Amino acid sequence: MRWFTRLRSVLNPAWYHGHGKKPPFFEGWYYKLIDHSGRHRYAIIPGVFLSQKSHAFIQVLNGRDGTATYHQFPLSDFWAAEQTFDVRIGPNQFNLEAISLDLQRPEQSLRGELHFDGLTAWPVTLTAPGIMGWYAWVPTMECYHGVLSLDHTIAGSLAIDGERVDFDQGRGYIEKDWGRSFPSAWVWMQTNHFEQPRTSLTASIAIIPWRRTAFRGFIVGFWHQGQLHRFATYTGAQVEKLLVTNETAVWVLRNKTHRLALLAHLGSEEQFGLLKGPDTVEMGKRVAESLTAEVDVELTHLGQNRVIFSGRGRYAGLEVHNAAALSP
Repeated sequence: MRWFTRLRSVLNPAWYHGHGKKPPFFEGWYYKLIDHSGRHRYAIIPGVFLSQKSHAFIQVLNGRDGTATYHQFPLSDFWAAEQTFDVRIGPNQFNLEAISLDLQRPEQSLRGELHFDGLTAWPVTLTAPGIMGWYAWVPTMECYHGVLSLDHTIAGSLAIDGERVDFDQGRGYIEKDWGRSFPSAWVWMQTNHFEQPRTSLTASIAIIPWRRTAFRGFIVGFWHQGQLHRFATYTGAQVEKLLVTNETAVWVLRNKTHRLALLAHLGSEEQFGLLKGPDTVEMGKRVAESLTAEVDVELTHLGQNRVIFSGRGRYAGLEVHNAAALSP
């Protein structure tokens, strides 16, 4: 029945994949929370890390001031359902419909409930079970990725260090990663705050270990007017340009029918908070992330020579790690 267990696991990227796994292993879910005004921007990242230093954790990134807090829990405080996405870390609970937080620690106080509605998941099919396409079936990947909601509304509030933050009519995004370790280099950007509602971009490129070697792989999705435009290594798309400086990241991709041009404005270093990321030994990677970047997006239909979309996404999540290694 092991094949059936793996089948269910691959076809349900939201679920916890660590049941029966041996170290090293990590899994984390990423909730991006933006209030209606855009003044309050947070990323909440619950997860678990299995190694000689096994533990559970909840990371909190404040996108306004770039502060990041790592709350560590004993592994015994972690619980995950086997046939649905339901994760609990101490008194804190996480699933697709809501999060319930009760963090009372000297370095940070965070309490309340948020509920999500109108979730838009990356489609899952037998041949392409999520954003990773057929790579999701490969059992030896170092890191797996899932997009659980490209865009949704938020209701509820959080008391953060004594201040009540109202997230009613806010917007959110949910993704996750699991496996043995983060890649050695990557660029990641995400925004679902455009002038045209129900529009979302998620894009990442990384060095992917593969059979004693490595390759530059990428997965990009632009969701607009109910249609998901995919640009990925496994779809045969190509990178026309990738140039990262201290101020901007320029990334141009094309497939047989469309070209997608991205121009990310990174902002100042002070706007980046330092998160922790996994390697095979510990949560030792220092991952700088901003929630104040902006991304200019232009989607062009090549056959018709027509611009389908042009706009700027605000409150973008952005990570740039060892970008020089991504150069062709």
